[in-house]
Amino acid sequence: MVDLSFYVGVIGNVISVLVFLSPVETFWRIVQRRSTEEYECLPYICTLMSSSLWTYYGIVTPGEYLVSTVNGFGALAESIYVLIFLFFVPKPRFLKTIVVVLALNVCFPVLAIVGTRTAFEDENKRSSSMGFICATLNIAMYGSPLSAIKTVVTTRSVQFMPFWLSFFLFLNGAIWGVYAFLLHDVFLLVPNGMGFLLGTMQLLIYAYYRNAQPNVEDEEGLIPSQPLLS
Repeated sequence: MVDLSFYVGVIGNVISVLVFLSPVETFWRIVQRRSTEEYECLPYICTLMSSSLWTYYGIVTPGEYLVSTVNGFGALAESIYVLIFLFFVPKPRFLKTIVVVLALNVCFPVLAIVGTRTAFEDENKRSSSMGFICATLNIAMYGSPLSAIKTVVTTRSVQFMPFWLSFFLFLNGAIWGVYAFLLHDVFLLVPNGMGFLLGTMQLLIYAYYRNAQPNVEDEEGLIPSQPLLS
């Protein structure tokens, strides 16, 4: 069973890397145009926060080294995305963006880590409390593409729904859900199980509207939403 969980975890790492690399095209466009245009940085800031805390959870929890390795990579990738965004963001938005970065990527992780270490002397309780925080953040990550569903239904067009993001999050939820089940880790199982269900719903909606006749009037003037990790 332990050997099986290792192989499942390796597969989960590969899929998670694909999820973390999915914004590359977006940021290549930002670099080429030397402007963040209408893109929002908050999804990448939140993903950096989540990846950083999952890395810490994997380090302090015995047997969860695969969680720390992939999220360590994710934290590095998201840090690069955020830095690129800060470099090219228009001046009127720079101050607001840097404040959010400092609050969510510096202050909150430090408070979470110091708070759990101060409040609990027992290592298991520290791990459990951090796992609860990470699980809550992970549910938000998996639900992020849902923000595009209203636009898809209104315009009857999947142009505004990130298919590959939804697809990889679906696979990610499924694989990490199995991994969590094998290790009996509820903090991994709950958010990834929900991620699997949300990903399934998103793919079904995509399939339904993929060949639908677009509502041109509603489609005009809309800018594709920027989901977490895309």
